[in-house]
Amino acid sequence: MSRVLALCLGAILAALLGVPAAASPPPAASPADVGTTATGTLLRDGTGLYPRAVRLAHSGAANGRVLASVVTFDGDNGLGAIYESTDDGATFRQVGTVADHDSAGGQGLCCATLFELPRQVGALPAGTLLWASSAGQDETDRRMDLRIWRSDDVGRSWSYLSSCATATGTGGLWEPEFSIAADGALVCHYSDETDPDHSQKLVAVRSYDGVTWSGRHDTVASTWQPDRPGMPVVRRLPDGTYFMSFEICNPGGQYQCVVHYRTSPDGWDWGDPAHLGYRPETADGRYFRATPTIAWAPAPDGSPNGRIVLVGQMLLNRDGSTAAGNGHTILVNGENGAGPWTAIEAPVTVPAPYVNFCPNYSSPLLPSADGRRLLQIATDWDGDVCKPYYATGELGGPGAAGGDALTG
Repeated sequence: MSRVLALCLGAILAALLGVPAAASPPPAASPADVGTTATGTLLRDGTGLYPRAVRLAHSGAANGRVLASVVTFDGDNGLGAIYESTDDGATFRQVGTVADHDSAGGQGLCCATLFELPRQVGALPAGTLLWASSAGQDETDRRMDLRIWRSDDVGRSWSYLSSCATATGTGGLWEPEFSIAADGALVCHYSDETDPDHSQKLVAVRSYDGVTWSGRHDTVASTWQPDRPGMPVVRRLPDGTYFMSFEICNPGGQYQCVVHYRTSPDGWDWGDPAHLGYRPETADGRYFRATPTIAWAPAPDGSPNGRIVLVGQMLLNRDGSTAAGNGHTILVNGENGAGPWTAIEAPVTVPAPYVNFCPNYSSPLLPSADGRRLLQIATDWDGDVCKPYYATGELGGPGAAGGDALTG
């Protein structure tokens, strides 16, 4: 995504953060115009961007720990800061750092992800942690990479593994995310600006060893060149279906950067790339704009589908106006995405998020193992510094055995 989300209006989604110093770049509008910062507890008292979180389930004695990551900076060196919670997200401490030389010296670092391998991939055992980022967007002769690092000691130390994509020109490669396809392949999903026929599109490549990558193909690519599908996140549902959330930015209008979803039977074949998917909505027509993330949670009442949990940067009404629940709403669906979605209170409240790379930007969601509670990490301005805040709340909505919906 761009440094300021308004650049979705037909401009290049350049780096979220090619920041040459530890402080974040200035926002599109003054943070003072918005008011107080987010609720919750500071994950990091300093710049912490594009957070991600996983609960370990394939790491032996470490199972149950929550690992989180954010992008930060030391001078002009981009870093991945790794945090751990051993009390289910009540407290966190930093346990590791990813220092990629390709993101040092002002070369640029953006939109990192964190993933635990649920099964062996080549020589990588189940439980291997992967961290990947967009690197190199601020180089003079830009040739960006999506660089992958691995950890075999629960995030304490990291070593370079491979790159799942390398740009042949100066176009951007953004927002890598991982999933495991039905055939066991590790899939790297990302946003691609290197095709002149598409301002941006979604692409996937796969690997059976985590080192060599092949099969590059479009997953979402609009027939209208200015459309910009971006920020893919994929989760496997209990029935084996793969569910992908993403945004589609374009030059203005009510549905600029609106959240969509598509599904795949195997996590690799997503059908016709020109099919732009579906817009998740509540029964009264509310929907999210920009930077979606999703999670899957079991239903405490035993509903077989469990629940898909979705968040976006802004909540809009049917007519495109800002909804009353903007900045403190999660959408939940118990029918594998079909039908209306239910709005519930978000664990973290971000006061009045707006078109900007910081407030409520790509906030990760992590349900508890029993599906009753939900951890969220969300960023917001504190003065001119973008900081990450976390909190855990009740996970209501369908299948929650008494969970309350948010009606206003």
